[in-house]
Amino acid sequence: MHGRPRRPAKPEDAAAAATKAAKLRDLQAQVLRNHHARTYTKEALGLSFKLLEINPEAYTAWNYRKLAFQHNLREFSDPEPIKSAVDDELRVVEVALRQNPKSYGAWYHRKWLLNQRLALVDFKREFGLLDKLLKADARNFHGWNYRRFLARFMGVPDEEELKYTMDKISDNFSNYSAWHNRSILLSNLLVQQRNGFESKQKIFSEEFELVTQALFTDPSDQSGWFYHLWLLSQTSTPANPQLIASWPCNGAKLCLSSVREKVEQNTLSSMWCYSLKEMIVPIVLYFNEPVKGLNPSSVKLKSDLVFGMDIHWRPLSVTDSGYSNCWATHLEITNECSSLQQFSVEVSIPCSDDIVSRSGSRYNCPVHFTFLIELVNRGDTAEDINLFHDPISWDCSEPFQSHYIPFDQLKITSSLVQEDSKWHFERLSDEIDLFRELPDENSKFVKLTLARLLLACAAIKSRGRSLVERKAYCEEALGLFSDLVHLDPSHKHYYEDERSLVLMDKLTCDMETFMKHCSVQVQPNSAPLNHVRLCRLSFTRIGFAERLLWVQVLDLSHNSLRSVEGLEALQQLVCLNISNNRISSFTALESLTKIISLKVLDLSYNDIGAHSIDTTRYICSSPFSHKVEACESFEECQKKNINVEEYWEAILLFKYLKLAQLDIKGNAVASKENFRTLVMTLIPSLKWLDGECVH
Repeated sequence: MHGRPRRPAKPEDAAAAATKAAKLRDLQAQVLRNHHARTYTKEALGLSFKLLEINPEAYTAWNYRKLAFQHNLREFSDPEPIKSAVDDELRVVEVALRQNPKSYGAWYHRKWLLNQRLALVDFKREFGLLDKLLKADARNFHGWNYRRFLARFMGVPDEEELKYTMDKISDNFSNYSAWHNRSILLSNLLVQQRNGFESKQKIFSEEFELVTQALFTDPSDQSGWFYHLWLLSQTSTPANPQLIASWPCNGAKLCLSSVREKVEQNTLSSMWCYSLKEMIVPIVLYFNEPVKGLNPSSVKLKSDLVFGMDIHWRPLSVTDSGYSNCWATHLEITNECSSLQQFSVEVSIPCSDDIVSRSGSRYNCPVHFTFLIELVNRGDTAEDINLFHDPISWDCSEPFQSHYIPFDQLKITSSLVQEDSKWHFERLSDEIDLFRELPDENSKFVKLTLARLLLACAAIKSRGRSLVERKAYCEEALGLFSDLVHLDPSHKHYYEDERSLVLMDKLTCDMETFMKHCSVQVQPNSAPLNHVRLCRLSFTRIGFAERLLWVQVLDLSHNSLRSVEGLEALQQLVCLNISNNRISSFTALESLTKIISLKVLDLSYNDIGAHSIDTTRYICSSPFSHKVEACESFEECQKKNINVEEYWEAILLFKYLKLAQLDIKGNAVASKENFRTLVMTLIPSLKWLDGECVH
């Protein structure tokens, strides 16, 4: 480990290891007996000390010593014996740290002791211990974590600690922990706007100069590159969360009546909304970073429409953290219409203390937009807009219809808020010029940082403006990520994912390019649907979903997708084709459970069920754990002799989908016993399974 050469084991080494293991097992057994019996004598504590001296990672022994310390403390009333007891525990920790300087249990025990505040802390001794430790290993993150703890405990100013990080970096540019601590301290000082830290422009200019000096000194060292990445994120992203897209967008017109009218080429003035068939309208808000706190107070709606239930905003995220880039609410319309009527809906997001990002920054970019909803008598249209008289077929070779998409209503934009970022752009442009001068053209860090700098410049250049300026930056970044795939194959999947994001950015930022992948499909006795086809583009990951919120039919077949994360934002999506990809489990499809309008799903020819050990199934909570309650779907499957334990991730997916058509042939799971029965049991709305009528 860490460059130490291995040497072959000798017979005497094996014998010594066996003796040590036997002694360790004996000590562990004795400490456990004392722990269960609550025996806190001097002899019992001595045994726990011997165990920790050999194995500092024995967490039970540390917990036992905490209980013993608290128990024996009751016998002391004078400060001196209390201080002596604290010193004894601190010495035990020091002995353990000599054995393993990176023992989590030992460092936690030391912090726990100081937090009891039972005796005056000898800070000279504590910092002396840290100095010895960091001289032996300047990058020991446990030591740096303890130093941050001591600095807070003592009230040491962040400015002093910042000088200490500079001393350590000057000693050795390769001190990753010092760079990391510097980023934490600078963040605090800039947020608090302490004296000398009021100007981000001044501070970040100085930091770029510092880290560039380190990178040019040793381009192969990773520490400076990670710090440069942190600086890049601070410079290229807005300080506060911003709304970057919405569905519907400002000025959009949604209708249920287009199918009743004669639809002619280039005459579609409004967008047909499938969910209006059930009198439900989704509103989607997409932010540039994960936020929480959306509620009826922070997002205000005003309309003549009558809504059947309280408005509830929910994060469209597969995690339960409460933070999400994308939030949605579904308005249930209860108005009765006897003829064609239009209603306006106004959405306002004022500056709000409720909406906050993970970093704690508040939403301060007020936004207001209005859209129209066109309604007709539901009884006159429900039969006309049935899409599923016949199964939907996908043909990538078939040319698109040339119907016009009203992009003036779709408004694919980067940001609804313009920010003055001239300095940021100039600074990053200078960085690009500098890194082009680095002599080692094949350095993966140089190429990766250049790609990130280019994309950051693209984001700043197009913020609040036309996205077409991003295209040239994206093209160069694509080449860099393609080089990295071959240059650093051990991180191939990461580079492929990044390349996929850049490719999606490039395709969707230029209307002339994107229009080649878009159409409005108008079929007999059906409805016009906004269709996007992105086949055979080697996508491994879905990005920039905020530019696809209007899409109703999406064809992503014949790519290399491993998950569909991101599609949850597409609340208008009716038909999805992800056949011939690399989806290997049902858990990778969990995002689809958030799309209430989804009716057609093609999963054929993926890898679902092909792997005997599928670790991805443990990403979501098992129904057999205490986190997930038993549901009716499991009981129904058990009644039909379906092995619930084998299919629980499939059950958790299909029980939320209301599909009319599903294709899953070509996956290993499709040929398993009872799987077809499982699907038809869980999706009673299903009409077509693998091209065959199920009834």
